[in-house]
Amino acid sequence: MVISEQQKLFFRLKREPKVSCKPQVSQQHEEDSGGGGSVSPTLQTHFLKATCVYFVIIHSDALLCCVAAVCCAQSVTAVYNQTIAVPCNKGAPPPSDLMFVKWKYEKDDGSAGDLLVKQVRSQQTTVLATDAYAQRVSVDPSLGLLIRHASLLDQRTFTCMVVSASNILEFPVAVAVTKEPSSVQVMDKSDALQEDKLSTVGTCVAAEANPAAIIAWMKNGEPLVADGKAVLITPSLKVDPATGLSTTSSTLQVTADRQDGGSVFSCVSTHLGARQVVDLEPFPVHYPPERLSLLVLPDGPVVEGSNVTLRCQADGNPPPQSFYFHIQGQRILVEGADSYTLSGVSRRAAGEYKCSLADNPTMETSQTLAVSYLDLSLIPTGRVVKKVGDSFSVKMEKNSSGDASVVWTKDERPVEEPRLPSLQFAHAGVYSPVITGLTKRPAEDAKQEVLSCEAEGVPEPRFHWSISGTNEERSYSNGRAVHRITVVPKFNLTVTCSVSNQLGGDVMSINVSSGGSWSLNICPARTSAL
Repeated sequence: MVISEQQKLFFRLKREPKVSCKPQVSQQHEEDSGGGGSVSPTLQTHFLKATCVYFVIIHSDALLCCVAAVCCAQSVTAVYNQTIAVPCNKGAPPPSDLMFVKWKYEKDDGSAGDLLVKQVRSQQTTVLATDAYAQRVSVDPSLGLLIRHASLLDQRTFTCMVVSASNILEFPVAVAVTKEPSSVQVMDKSDALQEDKLSTVGTCVAAEANPAAIIAWMKNGEPLVADGKAVLITPSLKVDPATGLSTTSSTLQVTADRQDGGSVFSCVSTHLGARQVVDLEPFPVHYPPERLSLLVLPDGPVVEGSNVTLRCQADGNPPPQSFYFHIQGQRILVEGADSYTLSGVSRRAAGEYKCSLADNPTMETSQTLAVSYLDLSLIPTGRVVKKVGDSFSVKMEKNSSGDASVVWTKDERPVEEPRLPSLQFAHAGVYSPVITGLTKRPAEDAKQEVLSCEAEGVPEPRFHWSISGTNEERSYSNGRAVHRITVVPKFNLTVTCSVSNQLGGDVMSINVSSGGSWSLNICPARTSAL
């Protein structure tokens, strides 16, 4: 009779999951008492409820037993999308007179929802759930509840009801579901930071986590603290309405200086004590030019006829690549380069040159170009024939950009200025210009020879060869002239190199052999002689 009444009470609990804290008397007892306040010796029931514990006590004249007790909730933490294992009574062995175990859960509105029942005798598990839990719940050998594919909707209280012949015990378990961020990355990174301006470093995003990740920023390993001026950190939190997962974002803006060019900024995501650090590559710091300079290349004196390069340089970052060059009253725009070349400058090219920034023409600098030149005139010139005993003098006029020293040579040896009142045969000779060398070497093609004739003289001497050649090359610098040609000798021949200017001339010859051997002969006669 007692067990039958316990079973009736259990089914009442099933129908009325919410238990009042106020003691109640069963409807049968009120009828038996007749309203007179006497208590029937047959059965008396009390429903007691507290925050953590409530009891259902049944007593009679012959029997007093605890039918149901609810213990304080245990907590379990599960991993998102994994299987949740909810232990019953912390995994303790069930009572020896166990009849069945029932699992239920607390719905969003606070009411109880049934999940499943595990019968001991038949070893059958009956799923009672009719919602999304119907396909996800099962029971393990220790009577614990298994819930597949954990989600944030599973963060609620699940209760294990253990029904035995002597007791009905309930063990609530609070479930929490965690998920580490699916990714931590920095989006919308800047290409560069601006000096003395608030620039965005990037936005750090820790996606799809529970609980939400915490994001902090560091520079060179030191924490950055927002001050609203030099450091501005803007946090953001978004919750996916479908999954409940949180995505944390943090945008860092800094006012940089030039020393920040090598700094390493880092985003630090912290989730349940675990840290993920994302280091960014150092940013260049851009700043406008403050100083401008104009270089004249090559360094040193500029000789008339040479090429001159003007190079404009600025200290900005990135370096400017567009300039205006002010060339003798004209403003020339050069884009994508910092240089402008003057070819074959003359003495008229001397003067002040300027350059300025294309995007800020008011910032300009200047440099003075000096061009060195030397004009010589000699009276008489060329070949002069005199009789022994005649007087002879040479008048030389010069026009130069600076002080010029004059050196006279006779047969390649320095002599005094020719002032000869009575000519003798010993005065004959060549005074200028002179050939200093005539050489040959094999070309890359073994059938060809490269002939080189070198001479000294001012003004620049002119060259003439007795044979036609190809790949002609010439140069003249500081009074020294070189002329090269390439020839194909088909037989042994003598090649003559002649040089001349208004002061005179010189001749030298070389033997060229088709077999590859050669010799040097100096012609005994020169064309410019006294």
